[in-house]
Amino acid sequence: MKTYETKINGNTLTIESGRIARQSAGSVIVTHGETTVLVAVNAAKEAREDIDFFPLQVEYRERHYAGGKIPGGFFKREARPSEHEILTSRLTDRPIRPLFPKSFKNETQVIITVLSSDGENMADTLAGVGASAALMLSDIPFNGPIATVRVGRVKDEFVVNPTRSQMEESDMEIIVSGNDQTIVMVEGEAELITEEVFLDAMKFAHEPIKELIDLQNKLAKDLSVDKREVHEEESDDDLEKAVSDLVSSKIDKAIKIPDKSDRENAISLLKDEAVGAFEESHPESDKMVNNFVNSQLKTAFREQILSDGKRSDGRKTTDIRPITIETGLLPRTHGSALFTRGETQAIVVLTMGTPRDEQIIDSMDLDEKKKFFLHYNFPPYCVGETGRVGFTSRREVGHGNLAERAVKQVLPDYEDFPYTIRMVSEITESNGSSSMASVCGGSLALMNAGAPSKGHVAGIAMGLIKDEDRYAILSDILGAEDHLGDMDFKVAGTRDGISAIQLDLKIDGISFELMEEALAQAKAGRNHILDEMYNAVPEPMEMSKYAPKVLSLQINPEKIGGLIGPGGKTIKKIIADTECDINVDDDGIVTAASLDLKRCEEAIEIVRAITLEPEVGMEFDGSVTRLMTFGAFVEFAPGREGLVHISELEWNRVEKVEDVVKPGDPIRVKLIKVDDQGRLDFSRKALLEKPEGWVDRPPRERSDSRNRGSHGNRRDGGKRPFKRR
Repeated sequence: MKTYETKINGNTLTIESGRIARQSAGSVIVTHGETTVLVAVNAAKEAREDIDFFPLQVEYRERHYAGGKIPGGFFKREARPSEHEILTSRLTDRPIRPLFPKSFKNETQVIITVLSSDGENMADTLAGVGASAALMLSDIPFNGPIATVRVGRVKDEFVVNPTRSQMEESDMEIIVSGNDQTIVMVEGEAELITEEVFLDAMKFAHEPIKELIDLQNKLAKDLSVDKREVHEEESDDDLEKAVSDLVSSKIDKAIKIPDKSDRENAISLLKDEAVGAFEESHPESDKMVNNFVNSQLKTAFREQILSDGKRSDGRKTTDIRPITIETGLLPRTHGSALFTRGETQAIVVLTMGTPRDEQIIDSMDLDEKKKFFLHYNFPPYCVGETGRVGFTSRREVGHGNLAERAVKQVLPDYEDFPYTIRMVSEITESNGSSSMASVCGGSLALMNAGAPSKGHVAGIAMGLIKDEDRYAILSDILGAEDHLGDMDFKVAGTRDGISAIQLDLKIDGISFELMEEALAQAKAGRNHILDEMYNAVPEPMEMSKYAPKVLSLQINPEKIGGLIGPGGKTIKKIIADTECDINVDDDGIVTAASLDLKRCEEAIEIVRAITLEPEVGMEFDGSVTRLMTFGAFVEFAPGREGLVHISELEWNRVEKVEDVVKPGDPIRVKLIKVDDQGRLDFSRKALLEKPEGWVDRPPRERSDSRNRGSHGNRRDGGKRPFKRR
């Protein structure tokens, strides 16, 4: 057994191998604090000949027992992976996938299991470290190691792998993967930080990344595992030259076709022509010929940009595709927007709900409630294809989450706009950067719904073509530029700063200088898009008549019990009387929802009255509930009463209470006293005009019979009759 350790954010982080899962090709236990993950990797003995991609499967799973919990639901066991597990699987997959040899086609599996969770040190970054370490210790060919950390910022100080408690105070959450030279993957969100702060965060992250890489290198050196030989794919230099001679000039022409469909059709016909031309001379070489055409295509595509600064659709490297915007296109929805940028198009639809529509997340550590979620759908027709239509794909979950993080920063405060908000982005056309189109469409839909948004947020996808010292940074990339390029760098934000970011590289890494240049170009592109959005929708529109009206009130949490009433009696009566949906959370936020705003206002006023801390001088509209010889009880709020003494009914002497009021009578009263037991004395006469010539007499002490028993007032020393027990 081998163990290496280092200190991260005050807690020991250890990587251990040789004790658990010893039959796997490689396995490690990674522990930070009392959070522990097991990572095991394996690869098939034989390569798959029927595929032209690397069959890598990364599965991250959290076990409820890790946090000392039993799963919810009928079966009481973990079911389908949660959204967080899917996102963490993707987060682990993205930085390691480019590090396998291109010719390696053996099915490879990375399985990550959270065994223990202390609720403070998070497991998702340990998954990335563990996956790299396990691959380094296996016989699987892997050009690592890499490491993954989380960066937060608390009181303007960066923190590496912050605890959950620290994250509550942090204004950013960015997960960074890198090698010993630079950064290779970024994913995260922030409260509108500047590009300079983001770049500083990346530099800060790289130091602990190098420490974790050093740990893995020491472990790999000690175990000294032999890697499998990787057989290069068969090649034929003469055939490659012949294919190049045949298609080179035609490829140059094809890649300059602006329209995506026309360009792809031309390339497809070119491949068919090449395969047909060599069918007799080189039988069963279809795959090789196609690979040669693809290689020629990639070279020509990249060279055109590097040499001429021109892209397939005729744009310069910094140009943004034409943008069109339409809002309110779906009349019965609460908010909608159609955002089109070139050949990428998204319909984003917003629905407003009540607190009862919150999403409850049953997780390993904490049960959470989400008041905002953005879902992303990518149907096959959006790229002119047929395909599977079924469960949400991992790609859809990932793109939706990125857009959700970006838009979340401009949502109105819940106290000001107490709605549960769901956005759905339907991608109807796609040619690059559909997740960023979802960000723009989501911001526009928010404005269309009448929400008091903090401003527009826009997203842009940046690309990179790099050949040794030559490079070109591309703004607003096409699908082909993503596929044939070296970088997919998505940046979303407002005029004030970055709200969400995602970086994926297909090369070993980029320098911080190049990243800084890409960020500056992204900012210019983002501001251009924001100009278009503000021109179309400068401010929030009128709320849809079909949207529920929701009002909220903050009450003292100690008053919740009184508002609910015994067995829910009080709140049920409010719901019945106002026909509103009433919700009370543990923090004392009360919401009332209805399609009728007046009903909501009525319900909130009732709640306000019930939970009010009465003060002398306040006036109330109430009703008489019962009569006593000494006065009348008045209900001024559901379940809350006070006394109007007989002397406070009229300015003139009242012989009998029933001469002035009867049960059920409406009555307006003024609070004149709150005693030390919280009992309330009201006056009716204080709101009546004094009779002409009235002379005020000095007040005299009166007995308070509010004990309402047959023995009168016992607060002033009245003796209680002896009673045998």
